[in-house]
Amino acid sequence: MTLGGTPLVTHAVRRLVATGGVSHVVVVVPASHEDEFADVLSEFADGDVPVEIVAGGAERSDSVRCGLRALDRECDIVLVHDAARCLAPPSLVARVLAALDDGADAVVPGVAVVDTIKLVEAREAQTVVASTPARAALRAIQTPQGFRRSALLAAHACGADATDDAALVELAGADVVVVAGDDLALKVTTPLDMVLAEHLLAADDAVAGEVTDTHPRGQS
Repeated sequence: MTLGGTPLVTHAVRRLVATGGVSHVVVVVPASHEDEFADVLSEFADGDVPVEIVAGGAERSDSVRCGLRALDRECDIVLVHDAARCLAPPSLVARVLAALDDGADAVVPGVAVVDTIKLVEAREAQTVVASTPARAALRAIQTPQGFRRSALLAAHACGADATDDAALVELAGADVVVVAGDDLALKVTTPLDMVLAEHLLAADDAVAGEVTDTHPRGQS
C-alpha cells in the first residue's frame, strides 16, 4: 500500500535511517515476496545503512526471530518496528534509543488513552462488563520498541507468540520502560487510518525542519 505515492514500508525505513542512530535495517516480509520488496526498497541499496530483506514465519513472533537471526553479532541494541506505523518520526526513535542508553533493557513508546476502557467477558448469551480499569494508568503502546539484544533473545527463547515483543519481555520478568509516544506513530490499519495518515503526512512535510520534537504524547 502507498501513502502519498510511496509504499508504507519505504516511509518506515526512511524515518528509521533518518535518526542517524540505526546502523542496520532488517525488513521481514512474507515468504516468496522477497524480490517484490527488494524492488520497493531499491533506493536504499547503495545507502550508508544496509537494508536487508528476509522471509518471515507463520506468526508475528516467528518473524521477529527471523529478523533477529539476520542481525550482525556485534549488534547489542534492537528496535522492533511495524511498517504499518510508517510515520513514526525520527524524534520518537531517538527517545527510545535514549532510554536504552540510560540503562533500560526494554523500552516502549506509549500515548495516554482518551477513551474509557472496559474489560468484558462472555456471560451466557451476552457480553458484559467485568471491570473498568483506571484510565490514568493506561497507555496505548506504539513502535518502535527497543531492547537490549540479550533481553529480547531471552524473552523469545520461550517460543511463545505475542502481539508485541514487550509482552514477551514482561513474561520473562524484566521491566519495560515507557517513554512518550507520538501522534504520527498511528498504526495504519483501516481505510479511515489511510485518510488520517495522508493528512498527517502532508502536515508533517509542511513543517519539516521547523521543530526538533514533533507531536509528543503520553508520559513515561
